[in-house]
Amino acid sequence: MTNEKEKNKAYPSYINLYHSGELDERIKKLKSYYQCCTLCPRDCRVNRLKGETGKCQATASLKISSAFAHFGEERPLVGTKGSGTIFFSNCGLRCIYCQNYTISIKGEGVIVDEQRVAESMMKLQALGCHNINLVTPTHYVPGIVSALKIAVSKGLEIPLVYNTGGYEKLETLKLLDGIVDIYLPDYKYTIPESAAKYSSEAYNYPYYVQIAFKEMYRQVGNLVLDHRGVAKRGLMIRHLILPNRVSGSREFLEFVAKELSKHCYLNLMRQYRPEYRAKEFPEINRRISGKEYREVLEWADELGLSNIDR
Repeated sequence: MTNEKEKNKAYPSYINLYHSGELDERIKKLKSYYQCCTLCPRDCRVNRLKGETGKCQATASLKISSAFAHFGEERPLVGTKGSGTIFFSNCGLRCIYCQNYTISIKGEGVIVDEQRVAESMMKLQALGCHNINLVTPTHYVPGIVSALKIAVSKGLEIPLVYNTGGYEKLETLKLLDGIVDIYLPDYKYTIPESAAKYSSEAYNYPYYVQIAFKEMYRQVGNLVLDHRGVAKRGLMIRHLILPNRVSGSREFLEFVAKELSKHCYLNLMRQYRPEYRAKEFPEINRRISGKEYREVLEWADELGLSNIDR
C-alpha cells in the first residue's frame, strides 16, 4: 500500500504513462515515423530505417556527442548539481552561425543503442543532476522515448528537458504530452526571410514555431520551481538576439506577451558570436552591441514581461 509520503511525491509525468502502458503506445506511434519521416517541419519523408537521410542527415540510429553534468545552462536547470545534458548529433535547422556546428552539422558523435542512452540517463541521475536535458532531440524522438522507458524501469525519476531550436511539428509534440516536463525551446526568428537565409531555407520556421510554442505552453504552463529554486515543470524560452534586428526580437516578445503569458520565463541571450559560416553574411558578422541588447530588454519591460533572466 502506498504511504502518504510516496503518494504526495511529485514524480515526473512520464512515470504515470509508463505505469499505465501509454508510453508503449507512444513509442510504437513515434517509431512508425521513421519509415517516412515527418517528425519535423522539413517533411523529408525518407525511410530512415533503411539508412536514408533527409535534411538532418540522421538515420534511425541514435547518435550522441556527449553526456555530462552541465553547469552552463539556465540557473533553474543547473541548481547545485548541474543539468544532466545529452548532446545529440545532427540537426534539421542547420543554422549558418551555429556554435556547435561540428556536432549539429558535421555530425560528430558516436552511434549508440537505446540501452546505452538509458544508461547515460541513469548515470546522470546518480551524479545528482536535477534533470535529463536532451539537446537537439527532435530527429531522434522515437529512440529517445524508447530509451526513456528502459531508464524508467531502472528507476529514473528526474524531470525531462526538451532542449530544441523550436522547429517542431504539432503532431510530434502531442505525442510528447505527459512525457516532457520542461520545454526549453529557442525562438530564433519571426521573419521568414531571415529563417530561410540563415537556417537552410527554413522559410516556414515562424509559422511552425508559434504553433509549437502554444502547444508546449498548453502542456506544461509557466515555470514551476521547487523550494531550492530548481525547475520542476514548465516552459523556459530562449531567444538569441542577432545583430541588426534580423531575428525580429520585438515581434517575438509581442507574441509571448499576447499569445502565451507575461509570466513566461525568458532568457534573452546576448552571447551571439559569428561562428561557422556567419562571416559570409556581413549583417551578422559581429557580436551584438550593448545598445541592441538594452533595446530588447526595454521592449520586454514595455510589454509587461515579468520573468526575464537577465
